[in-house]
Amino acid sequence: MPRALITGITGQDGRHLAQLLVGKGYDVYGMVRGQNNPKIHILQDETPELEIVEGDLQDLSSLIGVVEQVQPDEVYNLGAISFVALSFRQPELTADITGVGVLRMLEAIRVVGGTQDNRIRFYQASSSEMFGKVRETPQNEMTPFHPRSPYGTAKVFGHYTTLNYRESYGLHASSGILFNHEGFRRGLEFVTRKVTNAVARIKLGLQDTLTLGNLEASRDWGYAGDYVEAMWRMVQQDEPGDYVVATGETHTIRDLLEAAFQAAGIDDWQALVQTDPRFTRPAEVDLLIGDASKAREVLGWQPTVDFPTLIKMMVDHDLEVEARKARQVQ
Repeated sequence: MPRALITGITGQDGRHLAQLLVGKGYDVYGMVRGQNNPKIHILQDETPELEIVEGDLQDLSSLIGVVEQVQPDEVYNLGAISFVALSFRQPELTADITGVGVLRMLEAIRVVGGTQDNRIRFYQASSSEMFGKVRETPQNEMTPFHPRSPYGTAKVFGHYTTLNYRESYGLHASSGILFNHEGFRRGLEFVTRKVTNAVARIKLGLQDTLTLGNLEASRDWGYAGDYVEAMWRMVQQDEPGDYVVATGETHTIRDLLEAAFQAAGIDDWQALVQTDPRFTRPAEVDLLIGDASKAREVLGWQPTVDFPTLIKMMVDHDLEVEARKARQVQ
């Protein structure tokens, strides 16, 4: 059975990827920083076959130890400080984990596997936030980067470090430049889940209004369950490479609100939404839309869940969760 090691296992992508790989017959190991992580029990409930191992993207020696322990065929580096707004408040920590953490993991793979015939295949979770102030629309693998946040800047470092290890040491190291991908496992701090959860609470009479920042920012939103399939397909290729993964459609935050309230059966929603400049980033990314032609042609990948279905899926989940919480309080 092939073995896979996943960093960032407690995030939405890690949880989706673990289930995908277990379903494909893998032994899957998820790396956490410490065994007191409160999300471990959720992981074990969702995917009982998953094995938890300890490691830290800020500590090279611990990563070498994990790679030696697991002896993986594939390493998926999803670990990062991934909330863009937080990266402005903690830029140094973001650079160390999201950026330099990639270098440490690649170095651990190089040290354990050696430079000759290293069988370990590596996937790096790059991001559309690297494009930032976009130079062209839509964005593809050749579009220049102009990141607009510490998170985006750290991701650029990790992306080029992956390329450098591929060219310098011959590692099978690929990067997926993933555009925004969401689902009901998304954290509440992210705008999509913030919206769907608030809409559910408003529908249930548990909340009166929703406050957001820039309603005109546009993103290319897909379903996380589709995107982890693209990750796996990259790692299976004979030759490593970089791939944009996106739907090729863009929607504004206002479109997101329209879809979420419609899914909850609320037509007149404008008075329920307020804006506050405190939720606006110091440097905003206004428009992201990806060209995933290479992923379609080389990987045979394409999204299966469209935008309205994705948002309805999230709203339905949050309605169920919030209704259950309300019953427990009563």
